[in-house]
Amino acid sequence: MTAMKDFADYLSQIQEGGEVDIMKLMLETMAKAVMEAGVAEHVGADRHERSEGRKGHRNGYKPRKLKTRVGELSLDVPQVRGTEPYSPLFFAKWERSERALLTACAEMYFMGVSTRKVKHVLEKMGGFSLSASTVSCVAQELDEKLAEFRERRLDEREWPVLMVDACYVKARSHGRVRKQAALVVAGINDDGRREILTWRLADLESEATWTEVFRELRQRGVTGVELVVSDGHLGIQAAVGTQWSQATWQRCWTHFQRNALAKVGHKDKKPLAQELRAARKIEDVKTSLAEAERVAERWENQYPQVATQIREQFEETLATHDLPGPCRRRVYTTNMIERVMAEIKRRTNVVGIFPNVASADRLIGAHLLERHESWVCERARYLTMNWVDERRANTKKQKQNAA
Repeated sequence: MTAMKDFADYLSQIQEGGEVDIMKLMLETMAKAVMEAGVAEHVGADRHERSEGRKGHRNGYKPRKLKTRVGELSLDVPQVRGTEPYSPLFFAKWERSERALLTACAEMYFMGVSTRKVKHVLEKMGGFSLSASTVSCVAQELDEKLAEFRERRLDEREWPVLMVDACYVKARSHGRVRKQAALVVAGINDDGRREILTWRLADLESEATWTEVFRELRQRGVTGVELVVSDGHLGIQAAVGTQWSQATWQRCWTHFQRNALAKVGHKDKKPLAQELRAARKIEDVKTSLAEAERVAERWENQYPQVATQIREQFEETLATHDLPGPCRRRVYTTNMIERVMAEIKRRTNVVGIFPNVASADRLIGAHLLERHESWVCERARYLTMNWVDERRANTKKQKQNAA
């Protein structure tokens, strides 16, 4: 019931003009498939097909713009000769059916673009009846766009900050329902702009899978990494150590505090949280660590596990302490990517179990592309990057002194 309610809420949001960036891409892709199927039926033959029932021939394309609430679509309308002109049905019906079309797109979005379900959805779009092969082409074209996005070169700029996170989805594989880890990496480049760098579905989240992800980013040109921010997953820590050995790993403060508070009784959560935050806000690292030790001592008798966690992990939450205050507040947690992951989980939970891994990858990739496009269109820089050169100079000096 909750999934259906979320689904209904999302469709309502679409209808009211909510988040529709990805819809433009999907509308253009589906409109192309609809027109290709329509013109084949109009002339009585597919492209290059010999057919006794042929009623005409294709004659190139004519560009046409179509204004919608999601933006202006650029469409190439097939032209014909030797028969009546071909005119896609949806051009005439667009104004009154656009809202229903967007709703159908949202349904396809949630369904993971599985062939049978998309065929059913597209038939809602004003009576279009497409073959299974045509529906597969819709998914294939979206896959091609996502592959181009995922494989783009990243060597035009350096990437001083990486944020990584993972969530799990369920998909059918080899006749069984299996969990798949969706590994996602976002980056902030040397101009202070943020982008989605990559994502991958894997059987589990481990050092090996994160190493593969980071190695692939290096092959695509990611350099200049100074800071990697994540939760405390040991696989991430190990992979950072081998693939970005020059970088500092920052343990997400939000995850650290959440884990500590989960170990104490309800009445103790607020005072412990206040003490931990007070220790973190101390500018001098040594003084901050000394205060954290006092916090550990105060709670040790009642909650020994909390004291152990503070002693073992608190220092790892201070890796950004040398950054200017405004910059530090942006990167001492994984909040930037956590919001993205929360939206992915909300959308994938509606689907429940994906028909296959590819459909899960497609839905996650579509959302990440949408988020990426919103980030690159931001007017203001997400982060000022003056601290990078200063940090590198300090690191170089420390190495020289150590030698």
